[in-house]
Amino acid sequence: MGLNLKGKSFLTLLDFNPNEIRYLLNIAKQVKDEKRARTITRRFEGLSLAIVFEKRSTRTRTSFETAFGEEGGYPVFLSSDDIHLGVKEDLEDTARVLGRMFDAIAFRGFKEETVNGLAEWSGIPVYNGLTDNYHPTQILADFMTIEEVFGSLNRKKLVYMGDARNNVANSLLIGSAKMGLHFVACGPKSLWPEEDLVKKCNEIIAEFQTGAEIEITDNIDKAVMDADAIYTDVWVSMGEQVQKKERLDLLSPYQVNTELMKKTKRDDTIFLHCLPAVKGQEVTREVIEGPKSFVFEEAENRKHTIKAVMIATLI
Repeated sequence: MGLNLKGKSFLTLLDFNPNEIRYLLNIAKQVKDEKRARTITRRFEGLSLAIVFEKRSTRTRTSFETAFGEEGGYPVFLSSDDIHLGVKEDLEDTARVLGRMFDAIAFRGFKEETVNGLAEWSGIPVYNGLTDNYHPTQILADFMTIEEVFGSLNRKKLVYMGDARNNVANSLLIGSAKMGLHFVACGPKSLWPEEDLVKKCNEIIAEFQTGAEIEITDNIDKAVMDADAIYTDVWVSMGEQVQKKERLDLLSPYQVNTELMKKTKRDDTIFLHCLPAVKGQEVTREVIEGPKSFVFEEAENRKHTIKAVMIATLI
């Protein structure tokens, strides 16, 4: 039986309970099957989507545009060069105008205050395609991929290597707590997730009795042992270029390479990455191009999970 999420924004996985996340993943599987079968559906006919980006993207932009267009809707891309978002006009004014012109907004940018303000003032569903702290649509695609490979999320050991306090790691932490994974954040102590977030996620585990487990460590051998999936992300994110040398020096021990993958002591461990990747830095070309890499299945699943979120909140 479907859940009623119509009109709800998708800003962070903190706002969704385990049943709701499962509902979104189930819809994603359905629409992926429809795409494979070339089934034509027009669920968004007569609707329009504003795609407001402060940061450029390949997967997020194409996922929103094709997912909405394939369902008969009208997506409109708006970069920070195209509109007055936070420049010549108050955020709340821009939000109220977009709310009258469109049926939903996809946002990708920097501050949480911006995406939250769009949701508060527009009166329509707003989807977080990435902000400084969270990347919730990515995690749905990650979980869909893990489930496709292993058949379940329950107690799967997901190890994040590297900058464990970035937006992807934060959202993996939250999602794992809600969906019952054994999540390990492995990186230097200066880049561990915020203690308040870890505490919140442990409270989520207790509240929903998900059976999830959270580990934060800098011990690489212990972290990756018996891992189902090894995950990493770029070491230098947008806006952090001035810290490049420092980051490379700090994170080089956490590179995902063939030796690290062997440390899992398993032949079926998979490799995941949200992309884009800097091959030779956070991951070697041999791993990301190898048979254990599922990064392009994961990238495709961005589209199906994003479509699922929009179906659940618009129809």
